[in-house]
Amino acid sequence: MKHSHATETVTDILCQLISIPSVNPMGRDVSGPMYLEGRLSDWLSEFLRSIGAKYERIEVAPGRDNVIARYDSPGSKRTLLLDAHQDTVPADGMTIAPFEPHVHDGKITGRGASDDKGGMAAMLFAFRRLMEEQPTGAANVILSCTCDEEATTMGVHDLVKYWQKPNGRSQLIQSPPDAAIIVEPTLLDVVIAHLGVSRCRVHTRGKACHSSNPSHGTNAIYRMARVVMCFEKYAEWLNRTTTPHPLCGSATLSVGRIEGGASVNVVPDSCAIDIDRRVSPGEDLLEVWNDLRDFATHRLDFDVEFESPWIEAPALSDSNNVWLADRLLDCIAKVDSPPGKHRAVGVPYGTHASFTSSNGVPSVVFGPGSIEQGHTKDEYIEINQIEKAAEIYFQFCSNAMDSARPMS
Repeated sequence: MKHSHATETVTDILCQLISIPSVNPMGRDVSGPMYLEGRLSDWLSEFLRSIGAKYERIEVAPGRDNVIARYDSPGSKRTLLLDAHQDTVPADGMTIAPFEPHVHDGKITGRGASDDKGGMAAMLFAFRRLMEEQPTGAANVILSCTCDEEATTMGVHDLVKYWQKPNGRSQLIQSPPDAAIIVEPTLLDVVIAHLGVSRCRVHTRGKACHSSNPSHGTNAIYRMARVVMCFEKYAEWLNRTTTPHPLCGSATLSVGRIEGGASVNVVPDSCAIDIDRRVSPGEDLLEVWNDLRDFATHRLDFDVEFESPWIEAPALSDSNNVWLADRLLDCIAKVDSPPGKHRAVGVPYGTHASFTSSNGVPSVVFGPGSIEQGHTKDEYIEINQIEKAAEIYFQFCSNAMDSARPMS
């Protein structure tokens, strides 16, 4: 199978990916070629077509698609899912050209270089190599390039439905994979546990009047000030009373945004805040908000309105994926020595692994680059990281699944 000189190396592939903007609007009312994943989905579809892969492009929302490909290894009874997300955060404030990849001093710069196009490039390179070499004993591999990871996770919500209730949306995924590797920047460590997140908007209501006589109204911002202080106490209580997970730390609560009022000369009749609640493995997403409501109700003498959470991502537990991490770490040690250099870890941020895991697929997170570089003003990734990741993905797909956990 032939491939373009423009994608000959994993570095070439990454440069192509960076040069195609796929910015997630993150709730902004925007349009234009910089935003959404459509142009990148076009490129991915053409790449997969050019290597002879079976692939499909599934619309999740207008202009936003999941791109899925599959490699079937003769005689294999095991299937591995490799998932990377197509979207990036916005490029506002960057001090480098966000969509003009620059290769220098062993690094590649550009928006998405670390999160998540570096890992995607390594995944694509390894998948093409599987198609070309067809190693004996390889696993079946589903390659997933999902949309909308950075905001409302529509892509992965759609992905897990393909095997939950096969309904024809995907012809390539008819049953659950045996395991999943979610591609994110982990510095080639293996993430086996992470916090989840639930985000909710909370309102206070008041009565508007002219600010020259505020006693005739009820100030919703004053009420919200008391709510915020109440939630600050709740966050302190949460830190004192909950047991931190040994790998990914404590559950947390943070008020991240506030808005209210129409004009400085009007007593405001409404105010709203947005709350970020990080959830530990084992916590129930519904109960965390019930507990917070109860805490506020017993301390405030007015009603506080909670909207339904607009995002709910469960935590990733290490209860069923240690076997997978062990096999992957063995593979990593053969590529990036010495043995023991990399390890199984927990992290405080969330990934698609919590969704695949909660839908019956043992999952870990692994990829090149540092999360500390993701979303930064001068985002970059080290070339040797993506080269090693590409080799590890290939080697794991080629033989490491064969001796993994017995299938149920």
